[in-house]
Amino acid sequence: MTAVALPRPQRTLQAVASRARAWRCSVRVAVLGLTVAAFHIVDDSFLQPQPGTGAEDHLVSGLVPLGFMALAVWAYPRLRAGARAAIALSAGVLGLVVSVEAVYATLEGGGPSGDDFSGFAALPAGIALIAVGAATLWRSRRREGSLWRRSARRLLVLAGVVVLAAGVILPVGAAYLFTHIGRGVATNVDLGPDVEAITLRTSDGLTLTGSYVPSRNGAAIIVSPGYASTPDHARMLIRHGYGVLLFDQRGEGRSDGDPNAFGWSAEKDFNAAIAFLEARPDVDRGRIGGLGLSVAGETLLQTAAHNTALAAVVSEGAGNRSYREVRDMPGGPEAWLGMPGMVANTAAVAVFANETPPANLRHLVGDIAPRAVFLIAAGHGVDSEVLNKRFYDAAGEPKTLWEIPEAGHTGGLEVRPREYEARVVGFFDRSLLPSPAGAEEARQR
Repeated sequence: MTAVALPRPQRTLQAVASRARAWRCSVRVAVLGLTVAAFHIVDDSFLQPQPGTGAEDHLVSGLVPLGFMALAVWAYPRLRAGARAAIALSAGVLGLVVSVEAVYATLEGGGPSGDDFSGFAALPAGIALIAVGAATLWRSRRREGSLWRRSARRLLVLAGVVVLAAGVILPVGAAYLFTHIGRGVATNVDLGPDVEAITLRTSDGLTLTGSYVPSRNGAAIIVSPGYASTPDHARMLIRHGYGVLLFDQRGEGRSDGDPNAFGWSAEKDFNAAIAFLEARPDVDRGRIGGLGLSVAGETLLQTAAHNTALAAVVSEGAGNRSYREVRDMPGGPEAWLGMPGMVANTAAVAVFANETPPANLRHLVGDIAPRAVFLIAAGHGVDSEVLNKRFYDAAGEPKTLWEIPEAGHTGGLEVRPREYEARVVGFFDRSLLPSPAGAEEARQR
């Protein structure tokens, strides 16, 4: 059979009709994907919030993203192809990020629960949105004009995608994970036969789980992890007679609340730990210290600036918590190029965490004096550990800065175990015990 060629006007009408069908289909898929993402936001913030929290605690983290979703759904069919593709690709990547949270929570919890199910639904929604965004870009590519102009336009589009991804999509996605994924159980370690299971109650009504080993020398140390538990640090202090308190910060382990990898609300948790130790009969007045790694080191510095009951602080691996500290970091043009992404990340964390970022640590450490502060920085740690020199300069006496060139992030005890023990325990002995002789006598109890 011989194929019959359609007249040109009819072929043109068919092409227009085909593009119209494709446009309608892409709009439906995009709107459906955005609706699935919006439902997870409602589920996560209002229907099934974290234990110890309620819908009223998530007004910003719920309503602001929902507002953006509603605006995107309304605007999507009214925008040009490039803007539609940007919305679809951005929402698709964030949908994949949401599904990562659901997978992590399922693996850690031994099975899905709560809002994990709506989080899983975000995975196919995210894939569909990315496919729609890519297809929209492909169909909207220009075929007329010179090759040079078409190539230049496509390079500009590619550059715009890279800038959007680096400056907005990835920082916002990271902020979502930072405020929705906890760092595991800090208290699930062997601290010996004398350990007691305890609970702490924060000023904003959360219940935190913890472990406590009673003091033999009248002093106690809050030992808090950064991104890993700290059994070796705790056992080191227990050997020297110190009481040791470990606890799971809000949103982590078995504790109530929403997690925040930057510890913006963790000062309330440390204040609850201090109040617990102040009420203990084995802890003398004025003999409470803290040893914090990474984020916990930052929070302990902030807590000590506000709570005079914390008499001595060892902070190892402290760095930046928001763009406020990043502005103090040394660097050339590459540091300024990364600042927009850091600002976007801080803004997104503020939205998802329902709170504003804390003050620059450099502006706080001066308020710790005349109580003692000991800063430890690694030579091969995270980039922001260079800020410890700034913190040291801003702190009042007595103060100590120890830089360990060969150590990784919070790895001082691992690379120099004897020196680390001598320096840290010696610092607490001088700061919390009446005299070296008294310290030695206490250890023999």
